[in-house]
Amino acid sequence: MRLAFIGRFQPFHKGHEYILEYVKNEYEFEPVIIIGSAYQSYTQRNPFTAGERYEMIYLSLNKLSFKKFHIIPVADINRYGLYPKHIEELSPSFDGIITNDSVIMEIFSKEGYKIVEAPFFERERYMGGLIREKIAKSEKWEDLVPQVVAEYIKKIDGEKRIRELFRVEDRR
Repeated sequence: MRLAFIGRFQPFHKGHEYILEYVKNEYEFEPVIIIGSAYQSYTQRNPFTAGERYEMIYLSLNKLSFKKFHIIPVADINRYGLYPKHIEELSPSFDGIITNDSVIMEIFSKEGYKIVEAPFFERERYMGGLIREKIAKSEKWEDLVPQVVAEYIKKIDGEKRIRELFRVEDRR
C-alpha cells in the first residue's frame, strides 16, 4: 500500500520521522512524500529549496530503512477543492493520506482516500518554525532533526542562510 505524507518539511525533523515510524509499525506501506510549497525558498517560512528538502528527506528515509519510497515536490495551487487532483497528476498512485490536518482529511476523504492519523510527537518541540527560530538565534537545534539532516544543513551552510533571512526580513 502507498500512503502520501504532505508537508513543507522546512526542515524535515524528528516529528516527521516519528510519524513515519509510527505508521510503518501499523502498516506495511510505501511512502509518497509530497513536498508542498515547492517553488518557495529563501524566506523565513521556507528557507530551503525543494531540492534541498528532497535531499534531507532522501537521507532520512534511507536511515529509516524504507526499501522503496517516492519524493515529489509540488507547487501550491491555493484551491483546496482541486488539490487532490493536483497531487494525483504529479505523483504516483497512492491509497491514502497520512495527516492530522482537518482540511486535508476532508478534501482527500471526499475523493475516497483512506485517512491515516498518526499522533503528534512532542508537537511543541518538533515544529519547523521553532527549529528555524533556534537556528536564527544560534541556539541548539541539532537534536530536533535527524542527524543526517543536521549534517546536511551544515554542509549547505543553511544556518547562515536562515540567520541572514531572519535579519533581512525583520528589517522590513
